[in-house]
Amino acid sequence: MKVKLYSSPVVLLDKYTTIDRVLLKMQLNHIKTVLITFEKKPIGLITETDIVKFLEDDNSNRALDEIPVTEIMKDKLISITDGQQDQLNQCAQRMEIFKIGAIIILDEDGEVIGITSKTDITNAYSIMYPGKFKVKDCMTKKVSTCRKSDSIRFALNMINKNEISRLVVTDQYGNPASIITRNTFLKHTNNFKKGSRKLPDYWNPIALDQTLPVEKILNDVILLVDLEADLAEAARLMIKNLVSGIPVVDRKGNLVGIITKSDIVRAFTQVESNASLLEKYKQTH
Repeated sequence: MKVKLYSSPVVLLDKYTTIDRVLLKMQLNHIKTVLITFEKKPIGLITETDIVKFLEDDNSNRALDEIPVTEIMKDKLISITDGQQDQLNQCAQRMEIFKIGAIIILDEDGEVIGITSKTDITNAYSIMYPGKFKVKDCMTKKVSTCRKSDSIRFALNMINKNEISRLVVTDQYGNPASIITRNTFLKHTNNFKKGSRKLPDYWNPIALDQTLPVEKILNDVILLVDLEADLAEAARLMIKNLVSGIPVVDRKGNLVGIITKSDIVRAFTQVESNASLLEKYKQTH
């Protein structure tokens, strides 16, 4: 199977776009990053994480179609030129260094031709490196959780305050029952369901019913992976199921960690680094 170096065409929106349009593009294209342009030149990136953080902190009570992207987007862009021999590794390394989820790919004339995301790196890992690592070697052992009975506001606060993308939701026995992500909140925004200009109640601290439980917006189906599984298999599951993280369990079904696309990006750089060192060793011995 051929490895894609980047996703193309890039989803572009101009600087005068409002958040409702960005969210719609993300949902329709199953993406987490949109490139913002002015006069056909890239001037910023806006991500799902940026939007969720902003909406929780914004007290203006504006509708989604009243909030310009320029108020939220990041204007520091990281890019590389297409055609480099170790292009995916360079992208993965930049993601690690700058703690970002996407690298802009430019042609020789400086024009945007694609975006390499964590999804692209994860897909590449699933194809290129089966058998290199097990899930337990790369998973994040510290797992942030909440209960089904916890309020939506509590879950959203935990995600933003801890600067994480997801919570594993447990039942009364502490077993993983579901997962709630930033995207869960965005998918349940009234803007998508009814075309309403009003913000949903859980973005509005004043209107929010503090007792509204997390289970009201959960999907009862949860994807799990065994800690002894091949990391490439976990990567394949993420791509197949359009998810960015999977709870990890042991043989008894106990929650022992979580594996994410960020972990796989890190693993990708380690494999490439080890290969580079081995090549240098062969050349000198």
